[in-house]
Amino acid sequence: MKKELVIEWKHIGSEIEKTREEFEETGMTLKAVLAEISMLLEMEGVGVRMEETVLPDDAPAGSESLLFNGVPVEDLLEGVEVTAASCSCTSCEDCGGETECRMLRYSGEEYRVIPPELIGRAAAKALELE
Repeated sequence: MKKELVIEWKHIGSEIEKTREEFEETGMTLKAVLAEISMLLEMEGVGVRMEETVLPDDAPAGSESLLFNGVPVEDLLEGVEVTAASCSCTSCEDCGGETECRMLRYSGEEYRVIPPELIGRAAAKALELE
């Protein structure tokens, strides 16, 4: 039976144009990483599929999350934790101003966009769990 890696990207942005543009960086990063690893994984008998879930615009705390075979990146990788920060992006102001957005903290740095290194490591870890 062929293994499969399903990466789900959850984000807001169905109604707010600026949100879609501002958070697209995670999607572009994810697609770039998948382009790099897909061929290697296919040679190892692993199918790769990306799913995109658009959350309601009033759910910024759940936005910008990646799940690898149903497991969030922060549960796969040691030292990665979810934090929240006041959002300064225009789209969140359009949502109601006082909004906290989801961020990741890793090695003392906070990220609004999940770094390529963490995406690759999480993909490998998710496949190890099978």
